[in-house]
Amino acid sequence: MPPKPKRWQIAPRVSSLVVARFPQLHPLLVQVLYNRGITTPEQADAFLAPTAFVGNPFQMRGMNEAVDRLRRAIRADEAIAVYGDFDADGVTATVLLVQTLRALGAKAKPYIPHRVDEGYGLNRDALQQLKDQGVGVVVTVDCGVRSLDEVAFGKQIGLDMIVTDHHAPGDALPDAFAVINPKQALCKYPTKELSGAGVAFKLAQALLRADERVPLGKERAPISEDALVDLVALGTVADLVPLIGENRALVQRGLERLRQSERPGIQAMFRQAALKPETIDAGSIGYILGPRLNAAGRLESALMAYNLLVTQYPGEADKLAHELEETNRERQRLTGEMTIKARDTVLASAEAGRLLFVVSPDFLEGIVGLIASRLAEEFYRPAVAVRQGEEESRGSARSVSEFNIVAALDQCRDLLVRHGGHAMAAGFTVRNSNLPELHARLTEIATRELAQSDLVPTLNVDAEAALSEMTLTLSKALEQLAPFGYGNREPIFASRDLSVREARVVGTDHLKLLLSDGQILMDAIAFRQGGWAGNLPPRVDVAFQLEAQTWNGKTRLQLNVKDIKPTTEG
Repeated sequence: MPPKPKRWQIAPRVSSLVVARFPQLHPLLVQVLYNRGITTPEQADAFLAPTAFVGNPFQMRGMNEAVDRLRRAIRADEAIAVYGDFDADGVTATVLLVQTLRALGAKAKPYIPHRVDEGYGLNRDALQQLKDQGVGVVVTVDCGVRSLDEVAFGKQIGLDMIVTDHHAPGDALPDAFAVINPKQALCKYPTKELSGAGVAFKLAQALLRADERVPLGKERAPISEDALVDLVALGTVADLVPLIGENRALVQRGLERLRQSERPGIQAMFRQAALKPETIDAGSIGYILGPRLNAAGRLESALMAYNLLVTQYPGEADKLAHELEETNRERQRLTGEMTIKARDTVLASAEAGRLLFVVSPDFLEGIVGLIASRLAEEFYRPAVAVRQGEEESRGSARSVSEFNIVAALDQCRDLLVRHGGHAMAAGFTVRNSNLPELHARLTEIATRELAQSDLVPTLNVDAEAALSEMTLTLSKALEQLAPFGYGNREPIFASRDLSVREARVVGTDHLKLLLSDGQILMDAIAFRQGGWAGNLPPRVDVAFQLEAQTWNGKTRLQLNVKDIKPTTEG
């Protein structure tokens, strides 16, 4: 069967007067910029060359207090723990901050909880353990802003708690020594959507700049802000924060650093994944490197990924990268099996409506987020997947653009042990006795808020264009918009009334096409759209991204097809 159709929202072509304002730019690049609200040459220059836009870290609320306390700890040889999360964002943030603190002469150590044994975020046993080990200051990265009780416990036992996080705060902030989160009220920092690694980088940046002005007097290792941006790029892209503004600038700098990485662990990951360093882009992180780093925390311990990123020994790096590769393959296998089970549950349910909710004791905690993501993508509904434990259950939710899932969970806070996340992705812990009520209430919220939505995914098309406009010149021009990712999507164009000269299934479910408008012939690939085989009409409209592929020194263009419609549909 062909894939479910999408709604095309096609932007009208800009006028020749608008194009004339940008004489140095390709007209279709002007169109794409205009669609993104960039309407002046000054705005275009800032967007196309964003590396200069990196804000002053001391603008962040709580930054001065945090830097002062950490510098006092370094001078006094006081032990500092960096408490991170077990996903790629949390791991890279932990590596980044531990590396910076140690370079400044600090006695710094990492702590990353085990997903199954300890769960997400701060926990009292870990804080007590750190206190017993002589730690005086705990800095959280990518977690903590909703851990009010745990932060209060840390303070009670004598720990100075510094919370750095990027998740949306709850109604109150933790009573910490300092809270650094651009989303908190009264924080004037202009970039609100930094990743956890991005917020940790701002703290590292502030520490390094403070040491430049007033050296601590400790013997310090040479380190620069630029030595950390590879980690920021990994965490930022993997955590799906918008690639605009400062995030885009940091990722652009980080990709340059990754392409010439000196970290043995990253070099080993490249070899395992058969990646050429010079080809690394945001897609390499999102689809190859990020999932591998995440796999450690999903199935094993995230310390595997941490150790890979910090090791200085090529032999150890190769060993760890191989283990991570095997772990990721097992993660892929388990995700496939459990998603089939969840999908069967959804299809068999008479209650499946505006929100999907699946529960099983057989689900793995590290996989439920991936299950929810696959369900949300296939059915275009908010999806919740829960691993049922003996007394408490842990779940992950993924949503669609029309529904804020963390806001929905906020309305169920009385049923939850803890929760947090973003509009499109969230996690929670719930007592089993509250599971039925949670299911019912989330369903009621989704039914009410999505009542006017037909829940058909929308494909935002930048312009309707002829195949003759798809040239190497245009491809080069569009490269200036990279890095692409969440919040800065790759441009999509649409061409109408094309004849299908060839169509065959390749791989497991991909469609290889040869399309023509009567004058131009172009190769095309439609991933996961093999269901069109045998069902394609002779003439089609296609929405696609333009790709340039180089093989044996020759560059050829290809259309990466995102959707197909029979031409008669208009």
